[in-house]
Amino acid sequence: MKDCPAHDAPEDGQARREARPVICYPPEHLPPFDAAFYEAVRAGAELVDELIVPPRDARAFEVPAGHVFRIVSIEGPQVGDLNLWNARDLSERFFSGKTRALHGTHVSTGDRLWSSLPALRPLATVIHDTLDWYGWDEDGAGVHDVIGTRCDPYTNRLLAGTDYHHCCHSNLTRALAAGRSMDLLEAEAHIHDVLNVFMCTGFTRDSHQYFMKASPVRPGDFIEFFAEIDLLAALSACPGGDCGSAHSSDAAACYPLKVEILRPDPDTLKGWTPPAPNAYPRTHGAG
Repeated sequence: MKDCPAHDAPEDGQARREARPVICYPPEHLPPFDAAFYEAVRAGAELVDELIVPPRDARAFEVPAGHVFRIVSIEGPQVGDLNLWNARDLSERFFSGKTRALHGTHVSTGDRLWSSLPALRPLATVIHDTLDWYGWDEDGAGVHDVIGTRCDPYTNRLLAGTDYHHCCHSNLTRALAAGRSMDLLEAEAHIHDVLNVFMCTGFTRDSHQYFMKASPVRPGDFIEFFAEIDLLAALSACPGGDCGSAHSSDAAACYPLKVEILRPDPDTLKGWTPPAPNAYPRTHGAG
């Protein structure tokens, strides 16, 4: 809503504004984060695979349940856009909106990446984040957001009137198509709102518009996830680089990102099982 109201406030307008905010989804009702378990998993994990995501491009990769994957800054400040799916059923995919509602606009250690309805279960858990020191800055920005959708060629055509083919949406589409031997239109239907890895974002205080600023990520920084189920992932190295100036263009300095996949010591996983799909019976009040 813009700051140009067509109506005067009613006599009790201020009282209406002073209503107490209520957290929609109290976090104490979520399953607790078992920090000791995930630290043990991290400590005993060995590198089993890695790949490089080139600048302004994307790559797809699989992570077995109970493994760890790490996204690493290696050459310069670079933002990445992450999609996740159930590796056995692409209709179950990362649900950024519900993740945002449950954990907040930005995620870090202890937060989970939730899947779409009807499964609504953790796909992955953030278990380590070298940028957790950043917190909230004076502009109200934080790191690793689940509010931005991904840069895409349709919005670019709408706002700039030109075609750009290396937006994260297109990069992810090509990566999924290559990884699963799909044609581009089939793959595009599975691309969804992302976790903006390393991106520094917030909402302006005056107009509440989504903004980005230069990411604080530097070579050596990483964010680490525990795969709660068998995952297919795709990561795009955003054409905006650190997203401090622009995106959807070739103007920004861009760098590769590295993905590392680690296998924990099996002893650390004793007693752990992948989360089951949500138990709601899907009757919707009809029976």
